[in-house]
Amino acid sequence: MTFYKYQGTGNDFVIVDNRLQLIDKKDTKRIATICDRRFGVGADGFILLENDDNVDFKMVYYNADGNESSMCGNGGRCIVAFAKFLGIIENETEFIAIDGLHKARVEDDWVHLQMQGVSTIDSYDNHLFLNTGSPHHVEIVSDLKAFEVKSNGAKIRYGKPYNEAGTNVNFVTQLESDCFAVRTYERGVEDETLSCGTGVTAVALAMHKSGKTKADIIKLETEGGELKVTFSSNEDGYNNIWLVGPAQQVFKGELVW
Repeated sequence: MTFYKYQGTGNDFVIVDNRLQLIDKKDTKRIATICDRRFGVGADGFILLENDDNVDFKMVYYNADGNESSMCGNGGRCIVAFAKFLGIIENETEFIAIDGLHKARVEDDWVHLQMQGVSTIDSYDNHLFLNTGSPHHVEIVSDLKAFEVKSNGAKIRYGKPYNEAGTNVNFVTQLESDCFAVRTYERGVEDETLSCGTGVTAVALAMHKSGKTKADIIKLETEGGELKVTFSSNEDGYNNIWLVGPAQQVFKGELVW
């Protein structure tokens, strides 16, 4: 079975064309092994492209632990690039994911992905919390480069009030009025990843909500590269949210399922 490896600002995925329904989606152990960087291909997530009756395709996303998960923004951008590579789409598309309908367009190697609107952002003493297709804790830190993301992220991910379901955790430093550096601990990977699409989206909205920026076009510097988030805001929250960044095919290979 042919697979493709894609990456978006260092957030990497194994993607399989499953339109013929050849993959056993209940075999979570096998999916986790494929994502393992020593015993498998190695990836932050595993993605299936499937047929859908109403839109161009369906995205099914699994965390590196083998469990089907909530929305992945960088994975969404990568599967759009994959759909274009397969000839399913040209430069614009609509597809369905676990959190609903998404629009996207491809411009060279950059993919513009429309995210779901956000009506609620909860503010606390030292952090904000919101859901951008996946749950995200957003916290400002003073020295992001030296910060222990994995140990501190794990404590928050499993701590109150998140409990068993857990959350993704983003640590942030402001660089300019419209630019923030972000490092993210991802649940399901249980480690820091080089980039997180729903995470930088959450950071952009949280920084606007908290008054750290007035910009509606925000640059996010991740360990894997730069992403951009644009949005509109009003009294009902945030909408017309777009996650923009590169998505590239790295290689292809054969899986023994």
